[in-house]
Amino acid sequence: VNNIPIILLNGPFLSEKHISIQRQLIDLEKLAYLSEGECASAMSSSNTDQLDAAGKKPCPLCPEEKFKACYSHKLHRHLQNLHWKVSVEFEGYRMCICHLPCRPVKPNLIGDQTSSKMGAHYHCIICSATITRRTDMIGHIKRHVNKGETESRYIAASAAKPPREVLKEADTDIQVLPNYSTPQKTDSYFNPKMKLNRQLIFSTLAVLAEERKPLECLDAFGATGIMGLQWAKHLGNAVKVTINDFNENSVTMIQENCHLNKMKVMLDSKEEDECDEALEEGEENVGAIEVTKMDANVLMHLRSFDFIHLDPFGTSVNYLDSAFRNVRNLGIVSVTSTDISSLYAKALHVARRHYGCNIVRTEYYKELAARIVVAAMARAATRCNKGIEVLFAVALEHFVLVVVRVLRGPTPADETAKKIRYLIHCQWCEERIFQKDGNMVEENPYRQLPCDCHGSMPGKTAIELGPLWSGSLFNTGFLRRMLFEAVQHGNDIALTKNISSLLESRKSNEICRNATKKQKAEANAEHPSFYYNIHRHSIKGMNMPKLNKFLQYLSQAGFRVSRTHFDPMGVRTDAPLSQFKAILMKYSTPTYAGGQSEGHVQSTADTRTDCIPMSVDGRADELMGNDKSSDESLFPDVLTED
Repeated sequence: VNNIPIILLNGPFLSEKHISIQRQLIDLEKLAYLSEGECASAMSSSNTDQLDAAGKKPCPLCPEEKFKACYSHKLHRHLQNLHWKVSVEFEGYRMCICHLPCRPVKPNLIGDQTSSKMGAHYHCIICSATITRRTDMIGHIKRHVNKGETESRYIAASAAKPPREVLKEADTDIQVLPNYSTPQKTDSYFNPKMKLNRQLIFSTLAVLAEERKPLECLDAFGATGIMGLQWAKHLGNAVKVTINDFNENSVTMIQENCHLNKMKVMLDSKEEDECDEALEEGEENVGAIEVTKMDANVLMHLRSFDFIHLDPFGTSVNYLDSAFRNVRNLGIVSVTSTDISSLYAKALHVARRHYGCNIVRTEYYKELAARIVVAAMARAATRCNKGIEVLFAVALEHFVLVVVRVLRGPTPADETAKKIRYLIHCQWCEERIFQKDGNMVEENPYRQLPCDCHGSMPGKTAIELGPLWSGSLFNTGFLRRMLFEAVQHGNDIALTKNISSLLESRKSNEICRNATKKQKAEANAEHPSFYYNIHRHSIKGMNMPKLNKFLQYLSQAGFRVSRTHFDPMGVRTDAPLSQFKAILMKYSTPTYAGGQSEGHVQSTADTRTDCIPMSVDGRADELMGNDKSSDESLFPDVLTED
């Protein structure tokens, strides 16, 4: 009986079901009596006394070397305690543990003999997979249920399609499966919170479409196809969209969503079919979308594109070499990384393994994450004899988005490689500076830091982080064009509002910047690296000035200054930390005094308007009043630098 893994029991449709899957314990006991002469009598017998009258019988789910043949009462206890009690139940069936050699087991060499250990496992009633652990089997069944796969392939029943929900974003309709926001539980992953990410990428593509037409664009990880559908629907014939996914169910979903939006579907550059419904008036140039089912690395090696977007689940370092290999000159590569546990210095060993970077948690950890991703993209580009120009980098919510332009040739590649440097970070005062370019060993690298913590503190005070991208993270001109395209296409999202508020805040900051000739001459220089949090460096017992007032004070002192989207209370400036604290101290007032600033006594009304008392829990942003709208700006550290 151990040589017969498949048996006929409980109905005409279960002939393909494994013998370890039964409804009742008595059905499992009957398997022991299925020999050539006793099969018919055992199957027709409903009296258990006949079963007890038989002789010794082996266990149907164990090999002979594991459990020898025994009498019925001992076999009953064995089946009940070893197999039935640890079974997994699903829709009236019990998937009992099986010890038969149903799955390949790696042999063990003991001397000159080869022995193979029989591993216990379960057989899935839905997909016939073999799972070793009971907890893994329960999770395996739950994943089938979450995907809507509740009908067994062994039961002849019409499997109904799982219910689908239709969502709409930016005039684009998509169908999604249940649990669409959890990637582990569905094949068609869709996250509504990534709407701003999709709109940023769309505005980037719209700017590139104005430079040259038509563009060949690739969404390497399509999922539901929402991003590629928005490109084709709003940009029309200016783009040739290719949506790729390696999952067969996702490819089917993408094709259905194309038909839902009245788009033509192309498979392998051949037109599959046209939408059955006639196009309405004004929808003539809907274009066609090519849908491919291929590994993203293989597709990017085979074809060239003008625009490539990578948004895998987790890190994207495995796809950067393929992306930069065939991207066209002056093309754009955008990367969305969601592995924030490693980028935000919560899993240091993962960051070292994926990005080859040594990092720690700092006050500027979001910008540090963006520079890590840019450095990985720069190394991949230089390996392909290409350079990059960073257009913008964003760290919002649970993702890091980096968009770069590709520059072909050895000269741009060399210039890009020079901008990958190590960062010296002081652990006492959190001052930081990039190491000087060069390969000569310095006798005392602490001299590069503007602070004197090494001389006043015992032991080693600084650490080396990186390698990181040391160049600029933003291109102001490109962002202005992005704003224009966002307004042209009627994006009623936070993107248009945020960048518009940036342009308005820039006008007020220009007045402060023109106060000194030195800063006006440096307006076209690179943006200062990193930023300082004004709350982190505040003085205890002192009222800080409002953030916008403090920016004016730094500007009047001759330093370049702006705000940053990485931190709502961050100040990006080229001022050393000592000067930063000195100016903050100068314009702060004691909490117990009536309010003194700059060596003279102010009125109570002036003190209330110019200073913010620090709350105990640090929530000073609730006390800022009018500055809340400017905190929502997307790129404030960009537009104040022209």
